[in-house]
Amino acid sequence: MANKLIDLVNISKSYGNQVILDDMNLYCNENKFLTLLGPSGCGKTTTLRIIGGFETPDKGQVIFNGKDITHFPPNQRPLNTVFQKYALFMHMTVAENIAFGLTIKKKSKQYIKDKIKYALKLVNLEDYENRWPDSLSGGQQQRIAIARAIVNEPKLLLLDEPLGALDLKLRQDMQYELIRLKNELGITFVYVTHDQEEALTMSDTIVVMNQGYIQQIGTPEDIYNEPVNAFVADFIGESNIIPATMVEDKLVNILGTNFQCVDVGFGRNKPVDVVIRPEDIDLVAPEKGIIKGRVTSLIFKGVHYEMEVMANGREWLVHSTDLCPVGCEVGIWVDPFDIQIMNKPESEDEEAVEINE
Repeated sequence: MANKLIDLVNISKSYGNQVILDDMNLYCNENKFLTLLGPSGCGKTTTLRIIGGFETPDKGQVIFNGKDITHFPPNQRPLNTVFQKYALFMHMTVAENIAFGLTIKKKSKQYIKDKIKYALKLVNLEDYENRWPDSLSGGQQQRIAIARAIVNEPKLLLLDEPLGALDLKLRQDMQYELIRLKNELGITFVYVTHDQEEALTMSDTIVVMNQGYIQQIGTPEDIYNEPVNAFVADFIGESNIIPATMVEDKLVNILGTNFQCVDVGFGRNKPVDVVIRPEDIDLVAPEKGIIKGRVTSLIFKGVHYEMEVMANGREWLVHSTDLCPVGCEVGIWVDPFDIQIMNKPESEDEEAVEINE
C-alpha cells in the first residue's frame, strides 16, 4: 500500500474577508509528482506555502509522514522549496550557493565538496562551481536553485511556478530535467503551475483548483479525457461544451440531433452538458456525418488545422490534419467513446468537488 507522505486535513485559510482555501483535504503519496493547477487566485500557491511552513492555516492540520507539522517553521520541515525568482545569493559563487544549507548544518568540508559535485552533475552543470549567478542564463540559475534544494536530500520538494520566467524552449527542457531528477532521486514533488500543458506533461497526479476548492484530482489522462465539470473541461485544453439532453442510456440529444455515446445512469430526458474535444471530431463527406455543417474559419497551427464549423446553429471547434477550406460543406462525426457526459450543476457550489485518488 502506498504511503502518504503529505496529508492536508480540513485546511482553511482566509485573508480578511477573502476565503482562499475552504476545508481542503488532499494527500500525496511518496515518490509522486503532484501538480496543483488552476488560474490565478485559486489557492494553489497558498496550499504550497502552507505545506512549506511559510503560511499557517486558520484551521486544519499538515501531516508529514504521519507527524503533525502544522506549526513547524520552514527550517524544521524535511522539505525544500524552489521559487520562481530563484532566490540565489548573488554575492556567492555557485558552489557557495549550493553549500549554503549544508554549511548551516555544519557538515564537513569533504562532505560538502562531494555533495556540490553530485548536485552539479545531477543538473548537468559540472565545472560551474566557481561561476557567479549573474553570469548564468535564466535556465542555468534555475538549475542551481534546484541543485541547492536537492543537495539537502529532502523527502519533499516544493516548486512554485519555477519555470514561469523561462522562454518556451528552456521551459520544455527544464520540464524533462525535473522528470528525470524525480525518477533518479525518488523525491516527492509538489508543483504549482497555471500552465495546463506543463501539468499534463510532468505530473503523476493533477489537482485542479478554482476559488479555494478542489475541482478534480486524477492522472493527466483522467483530467483531460474525463473532466468532472465544465470548469475542468474548459480549463484543461480546448473543448466544445454543449448543453444537451440525455435521452436514455447511451443516447444523447445534442442541438436536436441524437448521438450515440457510452455513458449510462443519467436518467431519461435529463439535461446534461456534453464535452467533445476538437481533435475527437472527424470531418467527413456531408452525407456520412451525424450532422451537416459548413467551415466558417481556418487557421494553420503547424501540426493541425484549427477550424470552426457552423452546424445545428452552433460553431464547433475542430482540430484536423485534413484541410477543409472555408465555405466547404462537411459532415461531423464523433465516436461514441469520445463524447463525455456531465451532470449540469444545480448551483455554482456543486461545481466544486473534493475527491482523492
